[in-house]
Amino acid sequence: MRRFLLSLTLGLLLGIVAGAVIGWLNPPAAARNSRLGDLAQPHRDDYAIMIAAGYAHDGDLAGALERLRHLEVGDLAGTLRATTERIINSGSRELGDIRVLARLAADLGGATPIMAPFLVGEGG
Repeated sequence: MRRFLLSLTLGLLLGIVAGAVIGWLNPPAAARNSRLGDLAQPHRDDYAIMIAAGYAHDGDLAGALERLRHLEVGDLAGTLRATTERIINSGSRELGDIRVLARLAADLGGATPIMAPFLVGEGG
C-alpha cells in the first residue's frame, strides 16, 4: 500500500510539473482580427439571418444596411436577394428565418416572386 501511495504521489507531482513546463514554454496562439467578409458562406448566411431578425424586431432599415455593409459586398440588395433565394431553394432553414430574410430583402427593393409566399401575412 505504501508503494502504491508513493507511486501515485510521484506521478501526480511529475504530471503537475510537466504540465506547468509545457504550459509555460508554449506561447499562446497569436490573435487574428478577421473580417466578416472572410466568413464562409454558411456563416455569412447566419449573419444575414441575425441582421434580418434584428430588423424584424426594431424596424431600423438604416441600421440593418450598416450591419450588412460589414460583409463587404458591392450590391447589398442583390446579395441579400440571392442569399434569400438560395436558402428558400435549399430548404435548409426554418420558416421564420426565411420570412425575416424575405422581409428585409423586400424592404431593400429586392423582392422576387419566389419570396412572395413568405411575405404573405407579413404586411407585404
